Amino acid sequence: MNAPIVISGPAAWNRLVYLDHLPEPVPHMQFALDDYETIGGTSAGKALGLAGLGRPVLLHTLIADDDEGRRVRGALEASGVEFAALPATRTESHLNLMTRAGERVSLYLSSPADPGTPPSTELTQAMTDAPAIVLDLSERSRGLIDAARAAGTPIWTDIHDYDGTADFHRPFIDAADWIFMNADRIGDDPVPFMEECVRGGATVVVCTLGERGAIAVSTGGGDGDERMQLTEVPAEPVEVLDTNGAGDAFMAGVLDAHLAGASLADALAAGARHAATVLTTRHLHPALDGLLG
Repeated sequence: MNAPIVISGPAAWNRLVYLDHLPEPVPHMQFALDDYETIGGTSAGKALGLAGLGRPVLLHTLIADDDEGRRVRGALEASGVEFAALPATRTESHLNLMTRAGERVSLYLSSPADPGTPPSTELTQAMTDAPAIVLDLSERSRGLIDAARAAGTPIWTDIHDYDGTADFHRPFIDAADWIFMNADRIGDDPVPFMEECVRGGATVVVCTLGERGAIAVSTGGGDGDERMQLTEVPAEPVEVLDTNGAGDAFMAGVLDAHLAGASLADALAAGARHAATVLTTRHLHPALDGLLG
């Protein structure tokens, strides 16, 4: 059996409230268009996506033995995700104010603190055996960077809407072989920043552009060719129900295709196809439709 992909980062139980527009910072009243509870967390989304594609996954996350934690763990395990969890006093939980256009304000109701313990022997071995390690933004993941580097396994990270200056993201950027991001806060043209990351040591940097698809910057075609290569992929046409989790599904699709030996262009196309499947469900992955309704 293939060794599991190790993913470190958040899994949460969230309440999503949809509004016709995000609240203004003044006292007022709004009527919700819809609300429901579901699994959240960028690492949970990637784990669901990879498990749905048939990849074994080991999710390292902080989770409590509370109602929210049991719901998260039960649904993820039923979807094929294995856990290497650390106990927490409360499971992470958010109240997400959303619009149908994908705008979001996340209110953290609880956020478990990283105990700061070193990775267990079992987790260290899993990182060494894994075909890839995904380190999502969290204090726990930041503390695993040295161990992930020592494992010698390719590191993938997702810096989301990085603005180019935030200090917290920098260790992830410096450590990763593959970097994923979106263009929400990086400026009009993300390519210069992407090229900077490649010059700094990354193999590939991918930026998702919503309905415009995605672009990737990588080094040249081998034989000492150090020129930057730009690869583009269009978005898959789909009737969008909900954009939540599409970026995680895109990265999962790219990672799955890359491990199968696909070219960068084909891996990006696979990511776009996989992201489209998540756009048709209100959960992080269609596998949750039958579990959570």
